Amino acid sequence: MFDRNGPLRTAAIAVSAALLAGCSVLPGGDNDEDQSIVVGTTSSPSVLDPAGAWDQSWELFRNVYQTLMHFPNSSSSPEPDAAKSCKFTDTASKVYRCTLREDLTFSNGNPLDAEAVKFSLERVFSIGAEGGPSGLLGSLDRIETPGKHEIVFHLKESDATFEYVLATPAASIVDPEVYDDKGLLKGTEIGGSGPYVLEEYRENKRAVLLANPNYKGAAEIKNDKVTIRYFQSSKAMVKKFKKGELDVTFRGLTPSQISEFQDAGAKGNDKIELSELPGKEIRYLVFNPKYDWAGDEAVRRAIAQLIDRKALVRNVYDRTAEPLYSMVPSGLTGHTNAYFDEYGEPSRAGAEAVLREAGITEKVPLTLWYTTDRYGSTMKKEFEEIERQLEGSGLFDITVKGKPWNEYSQDYLHGEYPVFGRGWAPDFPDADNFISPFVGENNALNTPYEAPRITQELLPSSRKQDDRGIASEAFTEAQKILAEDARLLPLWQGKVYVAAGKDIAGVEWCIDPSTIMRMWELNRKASW
Repeated sequence: MFDRNGPLRTAAIAVSAALLAGCSVLPGGDNDEDQSIVVGTTSSPSVLDPAGAWDQSWELFRNVYQTLMHFPNSSSSPEPDAAKSCKFTDTASKVYRCTLREDLTFSNGNPLDAEAVKFSLERVFSIGAEGGPSGLLGSLDRIETPGKHEIVFHLKESDATFEYVLATPAASIVDPEVYDDKGLLKGTEIGGSGPYVLEEYRENKRAVLLANPNYKGAAEIKNDKVTIRYFQSSKAMVKKFKKGELDVTFRGLTPSQISEFQDAGAKGNDKIELSELPGKEIRYLVFNPKYDWAGDEAVRRAIAQLIDRKALVRNVYDRTAEPLYSMVPSGLTGHTNAYFDEYGEPSRAGAEAVLREAGITEKVPLTLWYTTDRYGSTMKKEFEEIERQLEGSGLFDITVKGKPWNEYSQDYLHGEYPVFGRGWAPDFPDADNFISPFVGENNALNTPYEAPRITQELLPSSRKQDDRGIASEAFTEAQKILAEDARLLPLWQGKVYVAAGKDIAGVEWCIDPSTIMRMWELNRKASW
């Protein structure tokens, strides 16, 4: 199936049934990419500046920028990267101190010191970009640099998750000589200190990464060059993959494409090894309360009563995903089935009773929006299935519309959609990260959600706990509140499938605990 002008040279594929994570490998095609591992994805960056994005741009950021902490292969607990050591120095989890590795430099040779770290995090707030990660750094009060290699973070309140935040691309360290604190980076000449240097970038086309000779950190870089190619559709991406022009495909493969690779393995294709891994990426609906119908609690609760997640997974994703009944995915400490506990099995009678009790007797008109090119080609089918379910009840008049991601992301951030779909890959593997980003005025969706019980009591209480098992008591109550409000409606949780070709090593380590691909783990075996 993958033959190209001669004997088969095969691939490693890591794919997400959630259409959000994975990796795969075939030999590169173009001459300038022959020595490069070539990666295909439908998820392109929105910006190149880490102060401007809290989205899948992080996939690129992880590989070209460095952070004080990182997630190692063997654990979901953060460990030092640019830092030599980091720890809380008080019992209240409000003062966090890091010591940098010595002689760190950016890829251009400029020194990376404590002042550069301070500058990098402070500019996130001074710029305050829409869609930026300032909300994730919300517990930070001030930063001190008592020495060239010493950074002290003072937090507004206790936050045991702060070390996790420092392992995310929100805390990427940038060169003060290249970036300023008044606006986002213009152009494509970045100043980072990560495992790779960005040699070339063409928006929505490609990013070419070269191993950074000045890198000093925890990552062991196992290849010299990676080319990431960005596609607008899964079909186009897989077509290139089958022609042998891609070594790796991830994010955007459809269930039928996944099944095709599974069938190839079942028929004895021993050049591809497929593994199924638990995923933490989720898909959900967002209701904007500034719109009359979306802002009506009865309407939201009626939809929550009608949505048949099992049918959605069966009809659209061919069971390559799992129904999700909480914003916190299964597999994380603190997960509950809050929405199932609140609404039970799908029920038209139950939904009608909710609407009638609120005095709503006519069909409710709603427009549901999705992005046409961010999460793969199956998004359209997913929203058509949701439309079928809601209209089939006779209680709703649904219109489904889609836009390309660049337009879509700007529109929802400006509050232009009453109901819209989003995917979420964790910033870090903790239940906090599936609740706190979506509540409060300054949240990742730019759709204000006043939830004082969650933001002022439950989350602060949970962040005082170093033992995240104890913290789960607060998360249980928070999930119950989210289910009752139904401002957010979880739909499904993705599985991750990994299929590796015999000539590729490192696939089992290429996805980190926040489901971001670590390009440096991929390499070709010397012989097979």
